[in-house]
Amino acid sequence: MIPILVEAGFRTIAPDLIGFGKSDKPVSQKDYSFEKHVKWLKNLVVNLKLQNVHLFCQDWGGLAGLRLVAENEALFSSVIASNTFIPRTGMRANEAFLKWRHFSQTAPEFYAGSVLQMGTVSQLSKEVIAAYDAPFPDDSYKAGARVFPKLVPFDGDDEGNELPACDAAWQVLEKWEKPFLTLFGDSDPIMKGADAFFQTKVPGAKGHPHRLMEKAGHFIQEDQGGALAHFLANFLENI
Repeated sequence: MIPILVEAGFRTIAPDLIGFGKSDKPVSQKDYSFEKHVKWLKNLVVNLKLQNVHLFCQDWGGLAGLRLVAENEALFSSVIASNTFIPRTGMRANEAFLKWRHFSQTAPEFYAGSVLQMGTVSQLSKEVIAAYDAPFPDDSYKAGARVFPKLVPFDGDDEGNELPACDAAWQVLEKWEKPFLTLFGDSDPIMKGADAFFQTKVPGAKGHPHRLMEKAGHFIQEDQGGALAHFLANFLENI
């Protein structure tokens, strides 16, 4: 995706969320929280002195990113949400997410490459799977990845203390009039319907060319990365 966006003339920043990539990682699950991920992401934006940001966010990029947008509206010019969501009071997790969260906490073996393959429609190459596994040479590196699903707050969860912050983000999003686009995959049971919810609730979503992309799973960047980047660049060039 990055070369396509750069060729279209956009400065493109793809941050490692803490706990991922080859950057240093806290080794205890207790060191991770929803709030910390928002703060870590904000530190990046502040230290790079970013302005006029067009946020493309997928999965946890949306959970943390949309809260960041809501708390720092002036820094962001548009949002493109892809296979992501942010919970709110009154919502409960669907069965697909609950199965995923149970697996993340109980599976004796937890490999990033295999998780990516579980969430894609296409068959990933051995080289791609190995690349995703590379930052996690053993279980001591996987605390952030393991705890991620547990940090998503829903009513009735132990992590529900983060719901007020999510509700506050929704109060902003429900008044957000800057451009807001959804580009979702059609084969993602966990996020099914979230795109329609955004389109209904966010004023800035009206009138934009939302897409439900065919043959794309949860990790839509792997299944349709090239097409996704072209849609994204075209959208940004025309808003």
